[in-house]
Amino acid sequence: MALIERSFRERIILVGVTIPPETTSETEEHLDELGLLVDTAGADVVGRMLQRREHPDPATYIGKGKADELREESLVVDSDTVVFDNDLSPAQQRNLEKILGRTAISRTEVILDIFAQNARTPEGRAQVELAQLRHRLPRLRGRGVDLSRQAGAAGVGGGTGAGGARIGGRGPGETKLEIDRRRLLARMSKLEKQLKELSKTRRTQRKGRERSGIRNVSIVGYTNAGKSTLLNKLTDAGVLVEDRLFATLDPRARRLDLPGGEAVVLSDTVGFIRKLPHQLVEAFKSTLEVVGESDLLVHVVDASAHDPDGQMRAVREVLDEIGAADVPELLVFNKVDVTTEAKRFVESNPGSVAISALTGAGIDELLDVLGDRLRSMSHVVELVVPYERGDVLAALHRDGEVLVESHEDGGTRVRARLDDAPRSRYAEYVVEAS
Repeated sequence: MALIERSFRERIILVGVTIPPETTSETEEHLDELGLLVDTAGADVVGRMLQRREHPDPATYIGKGKADELREESLVVDSDTVVFDNDLSPAQQRNLEKILGRTAISRTEVILDIFAQNARTPEGRAQVELAQLRHRLPRLRGRGVDLSRQAGAAGVGGGTGAGGARIGGRGPGETKLEIDRRRLLARMSKLEKQLKELSKTRRTQRKGRERSGIRNVSIVGYTNAGKSTLLNKLTDAGVLVEDRLFATLDPRARRLDLPGGEAVVLSDTVGFIRKLPHQLVEAFKSTLEVVGESDLLVHVVDASAHDPDGQMRAVREVLDEIGAADVPELLVFNKVDVTTEAKRFVESNPGSVAISALTGAGIDELLDVLGDRLRSMSHVVELVVPYERGDVLAALHRDGEVLVESHEDGGTRVRARLDDAPRSRYAEYVVEAS
């Protein structure tokens, strides 16, 4: 067998197992996405293997015969690591590594690795580290030396390349050869406390915005759907935009003035993906709280993607997991500049909008629809404000949308659209509400 010239990037074989009711074509689509994840993590896919089973093998997930076949294929292509699209139990992972003679990981470790590379802020780094530790905790038995060697000296965001950390090995790092469970649990507890304090600070800030009557709108969507590009287009936020998965981890909030004069706080969020690791969802809950507490979600969908419907389902599954399933949603089909599918999706989803976040096509319509949706959530109230309370009248103009204003004997009669929070401050002047 001829020697294979090695590159500095890790060499990966992908493995997908079709378990009914999933179809083989769906498994292939998921492997295509896994390949993109591996590339984003800084490694090369040199092979892939598909299998169909009625249920996973308890010992190796794919069965002893298929594991032997995978070992032979790994030798042929000189792979470093085998990545499964399916989650492996700790025992399955250990058994596979014994048979294969190389590292076996799952999609979860790849996503955790990408998050480790992309975390920029102290909060983002803490969230990623906590997710990694939660994933590693049940895998400590019999793998302490392996985990220490994988993590090595690479911190969160460690580089790839010769001598660098392997895919799935970036993160907190341990200097000891054996990871002490008690110290790991103590570190997790410290990170959880740190994130709770940050969450408390963020809630205090949100309450201040709520008192001001400013609506909160969150941009959500599948990873790489164009959320950051849209935030930049709407607010000139100057957010770094990259054509890669999970380029945005740290939340960004910007003020947006709508055509009707209303101001909203628009927040960009981390992208979602199929099979988003539960550990990540748990660790990022403090960040994702803004989604659940939003008045409206702008759900950005890449209309040029292979399976936009599947991506929408994946996003909604995560929204359900974080308690945001009931937040009103405005569907925005992006990339109308590269596909005609966007307009077709709008036709089948009444109330949605087709745009190009890159060129700005459809942005004016989006702003109009966004304003209409937010106004429809407000209550119309009728108030009579005494003439000597000019300050109250001025505040009404700031806090809501004054629809009609007339003068009568008792004072100024005002018909205005107000949200729940500011409306309570004018209760003594309300004469009628709808």
